[in-house]
Amino acid sequence: MNARDSFAGRAATPVPQGLIDGPFHQRLAALNHARAWYDWAGYAAPSVLDTVEFEYFALRNAASLFDISPMRKFRVAGPQAEAMLNRMVTRDVARLAPGRVAYVLWCDEEGMVIDDGTLFRFGPDDFRLCCQEPMFGWLEDAAWGFDCAVTDETDALAALALQGPTSHAILKAAGLDLGDLRPFAHREVAPGLAISRTGFTGDLGYEFWGAWDAALPLWDRLWEAGRAHGLRAVGYEAVNIARIEAGFLTAGVDFQPVHAAERLHRGRTPRELGLERLVDFGKGHFNGRRALLAAEKRGPRSRLLRLDVEGHKPAQGALIYHGRRREVGHVTSGTWSPTAKRNIALAEVRAPWGTTKSGDLWAEIYTCEEGVWERRMVRARPQRAAFYRPARARATPPADF
Repeated sequence: MNARDSFAGRAATPVPQGLIDGPFHQRLAALNHARAWYDWAGYAAPSVLDTVEFEYFALRNAASLFDISPMRKFRVAGPQAEAMLNRMVTRDVARLAPGRVAYVLWCDEEGMVIDDGTLFRFGPDDFRLCCQEPMFGWLEDAAWGFDCAVTDETDALAALALQGPTSHAILKAAGLDLGDLRPFAHREVAPGLAISRTGFTGDLGYEFWGAWDAALPLWDRLWEAGRAHGLRAVGYEAVNIARIEAGFLTAGVDFQPVHAAERLHRGRTPRELGLERLVDFGKGHFNGRRALLAAEKRGPRSRLLRLDVEGHKPAQGALIYHGRRREVGHVTSGTWSPTAKRNIALAEVRAPWGTTKSGDLWAEIYTCEEGVWERRMVRARPQRAAFYRPARARATPPADF
């Protein structure tokens, strides 16, 4: 019997092509009037559903729902899960209590950041790591020799972000009053459904983690509860403005994950990203520790700065100059902040101008006015704090607004 005969009579199995529908796709597709989808880790994710302005102001003045299911999610469990993670990430995992979440990053042996993410602790030997980049292979390598197992939960676990000042009121309306849940805490509220007080907007907000097949009932429950509280579905463009206001970094935008870099020395150390607070040299050995100690003596090659830029033209992609003449860096993320009423940016600036000589910086912005390009040199002043950091994001219990 030849190969053709062996397949005779069998039903053809369709091979999926294009982007994958996420667990909330049915609801998002019905609301996506702009028909603006983008590729997030192979999933069809909305960049805009209606208009960026409406979505942004809903996020900052009421509440928003944003599908974060395409985020990579890895379970690490076993008797030596803590030891394995402490060997991999730069923070001291032993200090992370069950029911808490920590912002972490991990480096290669040269001290260059591979990725950043959030680490959830469920128990003494049970964790979940959420991040942007595919990390299963790296995690398995890091787990070699440790008594623990790594499971990729990305395609099994739906995740949804509820963000904005009325988000707590919506939780209560949905029968989920978590007024005592502190920032960076998480709790299981029903079998298979957990809620964390985390987010990527710098505002009051929560993230939901549950089974893929239970995603639509969760969406409907929150949507109905949010009708009287200004709830709106939003796409990434609105969230991107909010995360720049909060000073949060995006991998592949504000820094190049070293495993994705095509050229040598394109990686960045935690200090060069302004994240040295996440490195604990006193906890013992971790991946990249020796290289980072040597880098501390040499000093950073560059620094990621928050900049207050003059004018109202966004500085996205602008070059940064010292004294209007010497090119010393570039803007990685820039936008006009509707809430702070400021032109803001994140920029990588070379040493010493991004470190010891951070004054007299200028942004070179090009604008097109009726088909004519104009060059503008405007001052760019470094800022220490986030551009927008409302007190409600930390209040416990939060107000209903």
